[in-house]
Amino acid sequence: MSESERNHADMPSRQVPPSPIPPQSAGQVPNSVPVAHGQPGPPQAVPSANSAVAAPPAAVPPAGSPPPATRPQPTAEPPESAPSSATADPSEVTDEGPGLFAVAREMAGRVFSNSPAWLVSLIVHMVVILLMALLTLPIAGNQPLVMQLLSDSDSDSNLESLQDLQLESLDVPDSETVSYDTANSDNIPAAAAIPKTVQSVFESSPLNAPSIRNGLRGREARSKAVLLLAYGGTDMTETAVKEALIWLARQQKKDGSWSLTGPYPDGGVEENRAAATAMALLAFQGAGNTHLQGLYKTVVENGMQALLRLQDSEGNFFREGPTHHRLYTQAQATIAVCELFGMTRDEELRIPAERAIEYAVKNQSPEGGWRYEPGRDSDTSVTGWFVIALQSARMAGLQVPQKTLDRVNGFLNTVQKDGGAQYSYVPNRGASNVMSAEALLCRQYLGWDHDDPRLRKGVKLLLRSPINWDVPNTYYWYYAAQVAHHMGGQDWADWNSVMREVIPANQVASGRNKGSWNPGSDRWGQSAGRLYMTCLCTYMLEVYYRHLPIYQHIEVPEL
Repeated sequence: MSESERNHADMPSRQVPPSPIPPQSAGQVPNSVPVAHGQPGPPQAVPSANSAVAAPPAAVPPAGSPPPATRPQPTAEPPESAPSSATADPSEVTDEGPGLFAVAREMAGRVFSNSPAWLVSLIVHMVVILLMALLTLPIAGNQPLVMQLLSDSDSDSNLESLQDLQLESLDVPDSETVSYDTANSDNIPAAAAIPKTVQSVFESSPLNAPSIRNGLRGREARSKAVLLLAYGGTDMTETAVKEALIWLARQQKKDGSWSLTGPYPDGGVEENRAAATAMALLAFQGAGNTHLQGLYKTVVENGMQALLRLQDSEGNFFREGPTHHRLYTQAQATIAVCELFGMTRDEELRIPAERAIEYAVKNQSPEGGWRYEPGRDSDTSVTGWFVIALQSARMAGLQVPQKTLDRVNGFLNTVQKDGGAQYSYVPNRGASNVMSAEALLCRQYLGWDHDDPRLRKGVKLLLRSPINWDVPNTYYWYYAAQVAHHMGGQDWADWNSVMREVIPANQVASGRNKGSWNPGSDRWGQSAGRLYMTCLCTYMLEVYYRHLPIYQHIEVPEL
């Protein structure tokens, strides 16, 4: 082991993350993320508050390799790429239709105007009681918010109630423009302040967790309005998402793909169009856009076709980039295709999605995870991406062998520290915040209970290292935000209170790169580039509705 490796034993090698979600592993570069130099090496330790942070695969050069190549700083900003026919006109994005919060208010108005007097009285009294509780109990401790999402099996028994409320007659615009008063954003209820059990007119529905296939339903327009209000989204967070999507749409190439390296300034060191395309698609899909609906349906359609053209008969998407990008890219592309199938039920996507999942199952390593080469070795970073891919498949109603999931748990047991509260990049390495956040998200998806002492302790440790733009690490923040959101309660309130202010405040506010985030000071963004940085920040700001929380749920009726 070289001296560099000994000094940085806790961190994976620096790599350029090509995927929409940079691998949260400590040290090695994500398959879908380009790397600056050399072959992947052992993890490198990254200083962070209270613990070393594992380097996301694609943004960090491998340990022991020459210093990362530095991009020449352009003397003049390169001309902005001409929007393709698939690119949405920014002017259309900003001025089209009422916002989600306006829709929520309209829904409430229609409910009251068409409801019998006794129901209006009941609702008013419930609201008064809740407001009194909020005034006297600003925080409900660690009690999770329990919200009921009605499954298909409950739809018949609740149809009459839904018709009585006349919610199905509402027209929801395609645009996601926000129109509520940001001056009052502090009054938006956070999950921590909402009662553990929410009583509603749907009393016939059991208060249990929604089926996993409903996990993507939060992206629907009506659901987004409710979830933003419930979990503390603001006008600022939604406006930042809107501006980010405008910027991403402008970067789409004529063939429907995206690039990690440009034509925008501060591109990544290595090209990987499959990873860049998957990353961009995930940002649009996270906001509810598909190839069949949404303001950016043409953008998504062209991007989807570009990604599918890369997939071979075995399900593999990887075509270019360093070898250690291969499985990162594969996992990210699998997530994108499975999400699209789950959101649209478009049968043309079933076979590509099933092939991708079969590829993942077939190439799981003997250790139980995944790493750089199919079927060989495991690390927490790449494995985390595949857990999300498998979870996306399950959300889409596709079959995932239970044995595959059980083997992942077995691998995580080999990298856990502190009884399962913290995790390392590979066995026999030190724990880091980055790897702990990624692994704890995997544990949540794989079945750990909300009040599992190991999970509670791990989350507490993560919250000691909140978002700090003076030392940016979007890779860590991306995973920690998801973990905290699933936990809800005070955990989410603490994390979100910083995230919803700091991330939008550091978005580029003017010029040709308006809507993106500068990667220069980010630990991994320096080599992964502007598109990587922008996608990660966008994912964080979509967290309110991107996936329904595992442990707490709201009333999202089937309409």
